[in-house]
Amino acid sequence: MDKQTKLELEKTALKARMGIIEGIHAAKAGHPGGSLSCVDILTYLYFKQMKVDPKNPKWEERDRFVLSKGHAAPALYAVLAQRGFFDEKELLSLRQIGSMLQGHPDLKKIPGVDMSTGSLGQGISAAVGMALSAKHFGNNFKVYAVLGDGEIEEGQVWEAAMFAGNHKLDNLVIFVDNNNLQIDGTVEEVNSPHPIDKKFEAFGFETVILADGNDFEQIEEALNKASGSKKPVAIIAKTVKGKGVSYMENAVNWHGAAPNDELYEQAMAELKDALAKMN
Repeated sequence: MDKQTKLELEKTALKARMGIIEGIHAAKAGHPGGSLSCVDILTYLYFKQMKVDPKNPKWEERDRFVLSKGHAAPALYAVLAQRGFFDEKELLSLRQIGSMLQGHPDLKKIPGVDMSTGSLGQGISAAVGMALSAKHFGNNFKVYAVLGDGEIEEGQVWEAAMFAGNHKLDNLVIFVDNNNLQIDGTVEEVNSPHPIDKKFEAFGFETVILADGNDFEQIEEALNKASGSKKPVAIIAKTVKGKGVSYMENAVNWHGAAPNDELYEQAMAELKDALAKMN
């Protein structure tokens, strides 16, 4: 990856982080921690990896994306807005009555959303179904999904993984957002899913461990490794919950809480300062 491409991706991700904070602050509710941890993955997918057309969101040949950890919707909304699927001003209507941007993604209302998600564990099953459909009908699109490491404590995830591996769905790539925190504490404290890679391997996946899932060069390298696989791929991305906002980083209490006015100003100042240093 050349320096200019990386710089543009980093700028885009910072703008998306601002959108996440602005939306959650305006709503006075939401999930900032897990949105900030996965936004770099979403930024890379929508700006570098996936075939999508903001002017034609239902384009049949587009690649599909499923945010299985649906509570991280602010990240998806912010990236979709940056990509031009809808106006950034919509982010301020997050969770408001009548807004298309509710607490979880809704494919019937939001341009660019391929699956309504929110009940943890179910999104990956939809992604597997999409990948199977592409195989059955001879379509060339790929399917990408992002799961939380707490989410993979759900049994349905492993039923879907079993099916994907058994049917050798090499058009499926999933990311596990391994920020190591869920609503009640660390994943080890709640119900450890480790070793995550070995579990997916046992179900017939090619696996890649991403040491820094917030680094664009490493995300690109992981996807390049996955590109020639004859199996479905699981990328275990080690990320920082709350990445980019100092007081939210690795803090479990920011799993599902909105910043007050003072903390909002602090977060936005940090993000704007980081962006200014890049210009």
